Amino acid sequence: MENGLTYLAGFNNEFATEAVAGALPVGQNSPQKPAFGLYAEQISGTAFTVPRHQSKRVWLYRLRPSAVHGPYRRIDNGRLGGPLAEPSPNRLRWDPLPFPERPTDFIAGLTTMLIGVGAAADNGIAVHIYAANESMRRVFWNADAEMLLVPQQGRLHIDTELGQLSVAPNEIAVIPRGIRFRVALPDGTARGYVCENHGAVLRLPDLGPIGANGLANPRDFLSPTAWFEERDEPTEIVQKFMGGLWSTTLDHSPLDVVAWHGNLTPYKYDLSRFMTINTVSFDHPDPSIFTVLTSPSETAGVANLDFVIFPPRWMVAEHTFRPPWFHRNVMNECMGLVHGAYDAKVGGFMPGGLSLHGMHSAHGPDAVSTERAMSTDLAPHKIDNTLAFMFETRHLLSPTRHATTIPQLQPGYDAVWNGLRKTYTGANA
Repeated sequence: MENGLTYLAGFNNEFATEAVAGALPVGQNSPQKPAFGLYAEQISGTAFTVPRHQSKRVWLYRLRPSAVHGPYRRIDNGRLGGPLAEPSPNRLRWDPLPFPERPTDFIAGLTTMLIGVGAAADNGIAVHIYAANESMRRVFWNADAEMLLVPQQGRLHIDTELGQLSVAPNEIAVIPRGIRFRVALPDGTARGYVCENHGAVLRLPDLGPIGANGLANPRDFLSPTAWFEERDEPTEIVQKFMGGLWSTTLDHSPLDVVAWHGNLTPYKYDLSRFMTINTVSFDHPDPSIFTVLTSPSETAGVANLDFVIFPPRWMVAEHTFRPPWFHRNVMNECMGLVHGAYDAKVGGFMPGGLSLHGMHSAHGPDAVSTERAMSTDLAPHKIDNTLAFMFETRHLLSPTRHATTIPQLQPGYDAVWNGLRKTYTGANA
C-alpha cells in the first residue's frame, strides 16, 4: 500500500481485480448476465490477430457501457498541437515554462513543444510540457497515443477507469491509448513532461549481454486495483482525436469500472528502482544502458521512442573523459531535467527545462564541463542528487511555432560551447 492506494506489481502481467467481491465472471469474458447487473466491455490496445505475446487488451465490468454518450463537438485546443515551425538543424533549449495565473487543469495546461510525425500516423512521438494549478473536474482520454508522464514538480493523483495512481517527481506513469483518466493536484500546482507515443506500445528493452537482471525490473512496475465512482451527475469527457480536442457531456461519471482483467493497464514506476549499469574499467558504454522503456520501430535497434534516464550513479572509469562524449547522432534527442544538475552542463539547463539536439547536430558537454573533466583528478566520485532524462527517437522533431516564439527559448544556447578553444600542441610535443 502507498499513499492509501494498493497496487498490482509486474510489467505486462495478466491481472484480475474487483472492487466488489464476485463482480468478475469466472471462466468466461462476456456472460449473458454479468454479476450485479454490470456490462462487459473490452478495450483493445492491439489488433485482435497480433502474436499472443504482443496482445494488449482488458475486459471491463462497468455500470454503463462506454457507448452511452452523445455526439462529440470540437473544442479549442489551447496550446496543444501545431502549427509547426520549419524544421531546424539548430540546437534548441528552453527555460522552464511558468505556472499559469488563471485556474488551469492538466489538459488546459498542456503546451506542445515538439512533434515528430503527425497524429494520423501509426508511429512517431510528440513532446508536451504541462503546468497546472487546478484539479480536473472533466475526464480525458487520448485516441491518438499512449501517454508517458514525467512529473517534475508537484504530485499527480490520477483516477483512471482501472483504478487510482499516485505519482510524484522521480516517478513516471503511463496511460494506455483509449483509457479514460482524471488528474488531481494534491500539492495545488504541478509541472512536468508528457511524451505521446504513437508507435508500438512501450515495453522493457531487451537486456542482451547484460543478462537476466538489471535496468528496470518488471516487479517494480505498479498497476492500480479496481476502483469506481457511482456518481450520476453531468460529467464532461474530452478526447484527443487526430490532434484535436473533442468534448461531450455524460449524465454520469465514466470512471465506473467495478472489476477488470487483462494486461492493457495504466502503470507507474519509481525511477530510483532503476538498476544502473556502468563501466568499472575505462571509457563508458553507450547511453542505451540507461533505457527504462522502449517503443520499437519496424527497423530492429532503431527505436520509435526510447525513454532514457541519467540517475545518481558512481563514476570510476580510469584515464577516461567521463561526461557524455561529443557526438553527432542519427537519432533525435530531447532532454529534460527533473531535479539537480546534469553532469554535462553547468548552468542554463534547469529543472523543468527542455533541450533538443536533432539528427546529426553536433553536441556534447559545454566548455566549462569539458575543461573540468579533462583536468580533474580521476578519483571515484558519485553523481548524486540529480535526475535527467531523454526522449530519443528516430523521427525528426520539429518545434511548434509557439515553442519558437515564447520567451523561455534561449537565444544564446550555442554560446555554451564557445570556450572550447584549440589545445593542439603539435605532433612532436
